Order: sequence, then C-alpha cells, then structure tokens
Amino acid sequence: MYRILGVLFLAALLSCQALAADTPRAEVFGGFQYFRANSGVNIPGIDNFNLNGWDASLSGYFNRFLGVTADFSGAYGSPEVLGVPIHTKLHTFMFGPVLRLPNPTHITPFVHALGGGVHTSADAQGASAAETDAAWAVGGGLDLDMARIFSLRVAQVDLLQTRSGGQNQNNFRYSAGIVIKF
Repeated sequence: MYRILGVLFLAALLSCQALAADTPRAEVFGGFQYFRANSGVNIPGIDNFNLNGWDASLSGYFNRFLGVTADFSGAYGSPEVLGVPIHTKLHTFMFGPVLRLPNPTHITPFVHALGGGVHTSADAQGASAAETDAAWAVGGGLDLDMARIFSLRVAQVDLLQTRSGGQNQNNFRYSAGIVIKF
C-alpha cells in the first residue's frame, strides 16, 4: 500500500515538474513601436503628433501566469510648428507585474501595469530642452506562439501617461515584434 502511495506521489511530483517545464520562465521582446503623443499643449501641429521607434522588454515569471517585466523604449520624430521641425526624442524605462494566460491555442494573451520614468528631449533651430519625469502604462497584448522558444508579438497596446512641464499627457503606444523564450 505504501509503495503504491509512494509511486503515485512521485508521479504527481514529476507531472508538476513537466507542467512547469512546458511554459518558459523568461522572455525577451524586441520590436517596433508607434507612439501617438499628446503634448498637453493647445498649439496646432504639436498638440498631438506621431513618433516611431523601438520597444524592448525582459520578463521573468514566478509560475505559468505571474511575472515581472522591465520595459524600455525609444520614440523619435520631428513634428512641425509654423514650418519649423522640432526634433523630438522620448525614452521610457518602466517596471511592473505581468499576467499571461498560456493555452493550447498558440495565442498567449497578457496584461501588464508598469511604472517608472520618461526622458524627453527636443531640439529646434539650435535651442534644446530635456526633462526626466514620471511615467506609467497599463495595457496588454497577444503573442502568437510559433515554436517553444519563439513567438510573434502581433499586438501590444498601452495607455502610457507621461508627465512633463507639470502636466500629464495621455499617450497611445502600439508595439509589435519578436519574443524569444527561455
């Protein structure tokens, strides 16, 4: 009787280990981002403008579902005010929890809440300004699993609030790219 219970207990432990091995514990994401910036200023041409750039993140998971993410991004563009281009750079560095729902359909949805900072800089006709301030984002996305260690992030959508010049700006960020899993 004890041998049967021992074998069942060992089988249960091994099956739990096998389930844990099915889901990778770390992910690295890299890709393109489209950033719709809201400057918070009511000047035509600079009140809302588009930036393009890169987005990268590193996620570590405590179990199949819950983890922590470090997200870094850069967005660049040159919106014009009265025909004068303003060369703009925006870099974010944020950290926070992530929840994913791996499933057998090869589509893995996830949500995250991130907090950290933003560094913005602008240059127009030799005059420049730069500022580092607070930022946070909430959002989520879908990963299309191509192989055990490789996925395509078909969509990551975030509401990203930045703070600059004492005002909050509610921005939209869309990212897509490649996910490598470990």
